[in-house]
Amino acid sequence: MTKLFTPFEMRSLTLKNRIVVSPMCQYRAVDGRANHWHTVHLGNLALSGAGIVIIEATAVEPAGRITPGDLGLYDDATEAALKTTLEAVREVENCAVFIQLGHAGRKASSHKPWDGGQLIPLEEGGWETFAPSPIALKDGDRLPSEIDAAGLVRIRDDFVDAAKRAARLGIDGIELHAAHGYLLHEFLSPLSNHRTDAYGGSLENRMRFPLEVFEAVRAAFPADKPVGVRVSASDWMEGGWDCDQTVAFAKALAARGADFIDASSGGLVPQQQIKPGPGYQVRFADAIRKETGLATFAVGLITDAAQANAIIEEGKADFVALGRSLLYDPRWPWHAAADLGATIDAPPSYWRGLPADKAGLFRTTR
Repeated sequence: MTKLFTPFEMRSLTLKNRIVVSPMCQYRAVDGRANHWHTVHLGNLALSGAGIVIIEATAVEPAGRITPGDLGLYDDATEAALKTTLEAVREVENCAVFIQLGHAGRKASSHKPWDGGQLIPLEEGGWETFAPSPIALKDGDRLPSEIDAAGLVRIRDDFVDAAKRAARLGIDGIELHAAHGYLLHEFLSPLSNHRTDAYGGSLENRMRFPLEVFEAVRAAFPADKPVGVRVSASDWMEGGWDCDQTVAFAKALAARGADFIDASSGGLVPQQQIKPGPGYQVRFADAIRKETGLATFAVGLITDAAQANAIIEEGKADFVALGRSLLYDPRWPWHAAADLGATIDAPPSYWRGLPADKAGLFRTTR
């Protein structure tokens, strides 16, 4: 059997294949609330045949949104709105639905990408941002406020509250966002964390707050459902966060009950020196998997079915997570299954769309 289309056990879940829909920000929410856009977007991706669909980065407090259009899960209104979307998705497909919970830290209060993506001035509707240290993302940006002891407790409790709301919504798994220069990543990297208290300095201290958040979320979420972490395995900068530190962090997470690591990279500083190419981040997932035994998601310019299958077959990762490729081709898993001679779930309503030379491709659990 083609390894990309074999099932995988993760706590109580039996995931039907190794394809993951990466969390992709849509910037379409209103005051953190999901709407028709999210229902259509997530429903479309759920019908792709992927084993897991991860809901986009979802802020645990209003100040943790990257942009005013970010999804949130921090009050009854945002929970109710997401419930409506999830009910529709569940009605059409039975794939596992995870959610990525995060806090944007110093990258919050930004314009949407198509509006330039720059920091929104306070007088134009921006808001105060928070970070481990008062270091701006770019020269000329206003400084974020350094998080004090009370702020650490507040933000940790916000993650816990969001995890409890996710549990009430029947979400199948949680991915904590500790990548791409957002708050938890900012604590990890010595480039953005200059604290002199117990949360800065040594690797142990820089990992402390992300680990506290993970422990609290793991305790708040049902024990039979998985919790993992998305990491940036390298800052791509001299003196920054790197793969060796990532492995140490992953080992600490494994000891605390983590189920998977989603291995991305970059996003912390504009000066990063990334040279992207096909599968350029797979080596991070491979190293973490070999050193920790944790399940890993490989991400980054994975576009071809044979390429994706080889990653799984060769034991470099347990899953491949696709983002842009699925936006361009929401039926990528169907086409991959056809190319590799596998079968894949599809709703009977779509069966008549199958070309004559692809007979036997579809199966259904409905």
